[in-house]
Amino acid sequence: MVLVGVVLVAMSISGTAVALPSIGRDLNASGSLLHWVVAGYNLAFAAVTLVAGSAADRIGHRRVFIAAALVFVTGFLVTALSQAIILADIARIVSGVGGAGIMAAGGAILASSYAGEARNRAFALMGTMAGVGIAVGPTLSGLLITTTGWRESFAVFAVIGLLVVLGATRTRESRATGTGPIDWTGSALFIAALTLLMFALLEAPAFGWTHPAILVTAVAGLVTLVLFGLSQRRSAAPVLAPFLVANRGFLGWSLATLTTSIGFLGVLVFLPTYLQAAAGLSPAAAGVTMLLLTAPVLIMPMAAVALVNKGVSARLVMVIALVLVVAGNLWLMSLNADDAVAAVAVPLVMIGLGMGASFGITDGQAMALVPADAVGMAAGFLNTLRGAAEAMVIAAFSASLIGLLAARLGDTTRAAEVGAGRLTPGAESAELDAFTWSWQLTQLGAGLLCLMLSIVVAALIYSHARSRHAA
Repeated sequence: MVLVGVVLVAMSISGTAVALPSIGRDLNASGSLLHWVVAGYNLAFAAVTLVAGSAADRIGHRRVFIAAALVFVTGFLVTALSQAIILADIARIVSGVGGAGIMAAGGAILASSYAGEARNRAFALMGTMAGVGIAVGPTLSGLLITTTGWRESFAVFAVIGLLVVLGATRTRESRATGTGPIDWTGSALFIAALTLLMFALLEAPAFGWTHPAILVTAVAGLVTLVLFGLSQRRSAAPVLAPFLVANRGFLGWSLATLTTSIGFLGVLVFLPTYLQAAAGLSPAAAGVTMLLLTAPVLIMPMAAVALVNKGVSARLVMVIALVLVVAGNLWLMSLNADDAVAAVAVPLVMIGLGMGASFGITDGQAMALVPADAVGMAAGFLNTLRGAAEAMVIAAFSASLIGLLAARLGDTTRAAEVGAGRLTPGAESAELDAFTWSWQLTQLGAGLLCLMLSIVVAALIYSHARSRHAA
């Protein structure tokens, strides 16, 4: 049931965007309020995952998993019944909270139930299931919406969530020993910091990067994040124990999952729009093209862990995965409107291979460096990084594309329409050139960021290995 829950959560992340046009028409919503149907889920998921992991260590991994699944189901049911966009946004935030608990407590259940090679295989399966959810989420959601409607599609998710709850009641309870009370102050500071920072990033394209509300929110988020760090040093039972961050190996593997998420998510979400605008592909054809990116994520987690279990260095596999993600992102700078599908084919496969390999080994390698009493906290931290990366990459990628388009076209409204794939009759050539140019520069930024993070990851995981051998 843990793996089914993982698929459900991953599909919720990747598939909901397909429903936005239908939701907007039905609830008469657009702009920021409609955008928060997706952003609210991702924000809540990222903000609560770490807290859910620490709570699971103290309250019980199975108990938190079941409670989180019920919250997830409630959010989807309320979304399906919503008659106003505000209620739908709130319900999506509730679903994100539930999804965070499913991922964090689910990872802790696997970590406490298996050891050694069996644990590696369990986390590889977890990575595979997350990959399946991300890969098929848009396709299956689109089919459900087309055949039943967007409300019914959310109801289907709720029904499957109830089945997950029933299955989870048959799992064995586990919890950490010797833990203190939950650090409510640290939890509140962490959620507040991430919420403020995410709000600033998500709303900056609409308000403007120098708008007082954005500047104040961003500064407040950074200050709150500093206060969270200080509180964790003084807490008797911290949400994020300082020893985890101080562990170079664990930090390195954690940053590895952040790096591959950055290199994967922007392409997954935004490339289909470019392909439809530039190459004239139908939505279905664009979805088939994206299988070049998502299909490797289905097979690589188990392949990567099989290599590690046969004695291949996990660090070497991770470095190769990072090289593939970096090279794929930089190669996408060759994107062009004349032969778009051929230009993206090889780099998409490279990014998918790197992301899939990362899914297979990062969690298992990171968890192996964590004491048994902190597995829930560690699982929450890893999934918080993934959730935060997903939300921030989507927001930052969009802001970069629209900002560069506005600079090139000299019109923010027109830039937003081009970024959504709607070209102006008679001006298609100029707008497509601008769209391609903005994509190339955005990919340059994404590739360079992944390259810098990859260097840091390699330094951390190899320096930790050397220090262990020296000891």
